[in-house]
Amino acid sequence: MERIPILKLGGALIVTIQVDMHDRLAVALEEDLTAMIARTGARGVLIEISALEIVDSFIGRMLDNIAAVSRVLDAETVVVGMRPAVAITLVELGLTLTGIKTALNVERGMAMIRARLDEEDAQGPGSARGHDED
Repeated sequence: MERIPILKLGGALIVTIQVDMHDRLAVALEEDLTAMIARTGARGVLIEISALEIVDSFIGRMLDNIAAVSRVLDAETVVVGMRPAVAITLVELGLTLTGIKTALNVERGMAMIRARLDEEDAQGPGSARGHDED
């Protein structure tokens, strides 16, 4: 079965979807991305979807699931390159994509992730990655 490559860049993972997503590929991406976040400790996930012409309700839910799992693993998800037709379809389907931030392009998306990483680094050890303060 084909897989979507996941690249690591610093504290972030980058996924560029260059093929039409079908249900099995979306499930495989969710599994692969979850495993990679856990293995690398990545704190940001950037998903580039400019090649997607259509996002159906299943793919929309999978993006939402990816963001939810990423949050549990302390990684922020940013989706970039969304076409206007895809955005309209998501709204029409009633999918809110909770927890997913969006940006127009990869540069802006990476800036959002870098800002989070810089903020956590500035707070110092023990304040990030789910550690509670008394």
